Amino acid sequence: MAQTVLSSFNFAVAGAETFLVAAICAILLVDVFLSERSRWVTYALSLAALAGAAYMTVTHAVDGRVTAFDGTFIADPMSDVLKLFAYGMVAVAFMYSREYLQRNGLFKGEYFILSLTALLGIMVMCCAGSLLTVYLGVELLSLSLYALVAFNRDSGVAAESAMKYFVLGAIASGLLLYGFSIIYGMTGTLQLDELAVAVREVGPDKIGLVFGLAFIVAGIAFKFGAVPFHMWVPDVYHGAPTPVTLFIGSAPKIGSFVLAIRVLAEGLDAMVGSWQGMLIVLSVLSMIIGNVVAIAQTNLKRMLAYSTISHVGFILLGILAGTNEGYRAAMFYTLTYIIMAVGAFGMIILLSRQGFEGDELEDFKGLNRKSPWFAAVMMMIMFGFAGVPPFVGFWAKILVLGAVVDVGLTWLAVVAVLLAVVGAFYYLRVIKLMYFDEPTDQAEVQAGGTLRALLSVNGLAVLALGIFPGALIELCARVLP
Repeated sequence: MAQTVLSSFNFAVAGAETFLVAAICAILLVDVFLSERSRWVTYALSLAALAGAAYMTVTHAVDGRVTAFDGTFIADPMSDVLKLFAYGMVAVAFMYSREYLQRNGLFKGEYFILSLTALLGIMVMCCAGSLLTVYLGVELLSLSLYALVAFNRDSGVAAESAMKYFVLGAIASGLLLYGFSIIYGMTGTLQLDELAVAVREVGPDKIGLVFGLAFIVAGIAFKFGAVPFHMWVPDVYHGAPTPVTLFIGSAPKIGSFVLAIRVLAEGLDAMVGSWQGMLIVLSVLSMIIGNVVAIAQTNLKRMLAYSTISHVGFILLGILAGTNEGYRAAMFYTLTYIIMAVGAFGMIILLSRQGFEGDELEDFKGLNRKSPWFAAVMMMIMFGFAGVPPFVGFWAKILVLGAVVDVGLTWLAVVAVLLAVVGAFYYLRVIKLMYFDEPTDQAEVQAGGTLRALLSVNGLAVLALGIFPGALIELCARVLP
């Protein structure tokens, strides 16, 4: 009997999660006994934990769909790829942030421990096989991010942003949980695979299911930062320390994407006719508000916040198509957007120095004269965001637009193209400031070699993936058959 229980739990497929939990506990314990000068040990152990989790994920990778813990945990190729990508992005965020944290007296163990805990939440969401597991991952991620935003305890702006984020996040979590409870009451199951069958038996047009779906979509929209659940995004991006903004703008987007895929595309796939209409409204509003309001911003972090909202609209385009091609396009868009986002926030960290944030648009004036190479890196990232060929953002937009056209929503694709043209304006404005305006600050770039090298690779990746997008597109197609 004991052997049967152990077999149904199948601990091996959760090896990466188990390892990361143990690593977080060990790092937390070690950090307590470290002096400020020895804080690099926490940094090194955090990177080692990411490497160990990646090793465990690769070692226990699966070719098909494997369930564990009585069906509440799912291991499949999509979860393995997304987790590996999340490890990489968190490692990049740590390496980008080290110099900034040291300069500003924020090089503390809390940043790394909370980030790893947030990563654990993303991993749980990637492998969720039950609505309860989904909610556990959402809360683990959210609570870590609330604390991260308030990480700088001497900043009143950060504390205010964290409070707003916490209050709105708590409401969104309540909506999501209420939606789950209604769906459970109508179907009698929390397992996603059983839920897909039960919804068909009950009837996807039942008013109770549609009512519960509305709450679930509202919760998912908040986690994405989609309009009209977007008001936390600019405040949090602007108020949080730049390394925290960099983290929030990257890896958690994987969690939002997989939340939508697991719940909508897998558990509630029979209700695609209902949630497709809801996502159309969210997508169009996000692209309109995000692109139009971004034009009025003078702070780069707030501009990138509204830019994120507009890009969420494009990701939702792929998901709302309700086809495998749409899901693949949304996954490709999510991964490539994260690569560009970490580069953009990395540029802010590059220009920052003691007592100077470097997050205003004016701070980028004349950057070409001070540092031609990093002006070129920022230009590649901005062109990528705008969807200009041959950069990777072009292919990301083409794929989601193609998925929408394939399901007969040509009008929606036309709207998206027009709004993408509007969005190109504020990206090109950054390029104009760097190449055609006189610098307002004559100080040289003071970043260290690690940050410079990593940022250079980041910018070149935006170009290389645009010229050779086939490998990543094929990977997304293979893990989302």
